[in-house]
Amino acid sequence: MEASSLAAAPALPLRRDREAAPVSHTAAPAGSIAAARVHARDALGRRMLAVSDTAAAAIALLLCISVFGDDRLRAATVLALLVVVPLSKIIGLYERDEVLIRHTTLEEAPAIFQLATVYTLVFWLSAPMLMVGQLGRDQVLVLWIMFAVTALSGRVGVRHGSDRLLPPERCLLIGDVQAAEQLEGPMTRGHVRIDFVGRMDTTAWSGPVSYAELAGLVDEYELDRIIIAPDDGRPQSVLDLIRAAKALGVRVSVLPRVMEVVGSNIEFDNLGGVPLLGVRPLRLSRSSLVVKRCFDFAVASTLLLIALPLLATLALAVRLSSRGPVFFRQTRVGRDGDPFRIFKFRTMVADAEALKPSLAGLNEADGLFKMADDPRITRVGRFLRRTSLDELPQLLNVLRGDMSLVGPRPLILDEDTKITGFDRRRLHLTPGMTGHWQILGSARVPLGEMIKIDYLYVAGWSLWADVKLMLRTIPYVLGRHGQ
Repeated sequence: MEASSLAAAPALPLRRDREAAPVSHTAAPAGSIAAARVHARDALGRRMLAVSDTAAAAIALLLCISVFGDDRLRAATVLALLVVVPLSKIIGLYERDEVLIRHTTLEEAPAIFQLATVYTLVFWLSAPMLMVGQLGRDQVLVLWIMFAVTALSGRVGVRHGSDRLLPPERCLLIGDVQAAEQLEGPMTRGHVRIDFVGRMDTTAWSGPVSYAELAGLVDEYELDRIIIAPDDGRPQSVLDLIRAAKALGVRVSVLPRVMEVVGSNIEFDNLGGVPLLGVRPLRLSRSSLVVKRCFDFAVASTLLLIALPLLATLALAVRLSSRGPVFFRQTRVGRDGDPFRIFKFRTMVADAEALKPSLAGLNEADGLFKMADDPRITRVGRFLRRTSLDELPQLLNVLRGDMSLVGPRPLILDEDTKITGFDRRRLHLTPGMTGHWQILGSARVPLGEMIKIDYLYVAGWSLWADVKLMLRTIPYVLGRHGQ
């Protein structure tokens, strides 16, 4: 089953009737069956990725030598392919999937480009022994780019195929109902294939965690992963639980409550063997703001030039479809609370705002005003919203500096008044055309959860994070998930 009912997952009892006798050398250790199953699953995933990476290198070499040149490969080229897997292993490209619940290839892009760079350098240095002819500069560039592209594409295909072929991970959540509710929304929207067999309260262990009792649960319910939501008042029990689960060979995930405040933009420190988390300030430095602004201006200018014919066509369609202006202008709350006028293609009838109070009872969103079948939307407007093309004029806001390509959601004045206290720190960054709230489905994310997402985006900003969110917006738009 999909991760759609975590809070409603059955509460599993702790079986106290199990024998906690020492394990003999002749009998199979408790939990060994689960460990073997998890190991086999991980090994299969690593082999599939290794084959994909090797195939990507072979395709890149054939294109580089045979298509973009008139050279020939020697038989010794096979030796060049054999270094792909060791290089990937050294970079750490085969260990992520066994740790993570959500397997994403985009997160690996920097490491893949690093692999492509090292591999291209190795082949260039060894070219006299591996090919007949001379490796040109254009061929070096083709090899580097094609290896990176084919490796990323291959890994996307492998993970998509394995998600269909392999059964969902069987997970046990050890935490209270509140922790289950906190995980339920993100996992459901993230389309994670998880089979939750049940939930156990952290108070199930009144004393030290028993290895034998946990092993019994792992074997009985054929668990692949244990997700732990720590109880701040019982740190030693949580530590024992993590150690026991790791000793059993099952995967372990921990829900760190501190990350709700500090985000993922942290640095790990080590003070005499004691690990510490260094939390970065909840603001961007001046240099980071300059980098973000330059990136926004360059990309928005390029996109506007490319999209001018499309913008003109859409403007004409809006004009002819119904009376009223081409653009819809609305006051939104910008960076540091300063209001600005947002640009969109008009998708509703001219008097849409006047009709809004009469439709308040049909609102389908929590804290925001959203309707799946809003009667105020025109026929052309429905197409524009479904394809998210109504958002294109916001590129003008980006050029003016009112908005960023990626950032917190720009709220209207009524919605902004509902946000108070520390949550208002989401306004430390310029609102964006897209962001986490967009790719998760803006109408499906409650206002309170969206504020947390925006806060964590501000806390963990990086230029690469912006690029990733922009790339993830592309399939969202192509899939016509716009609201």
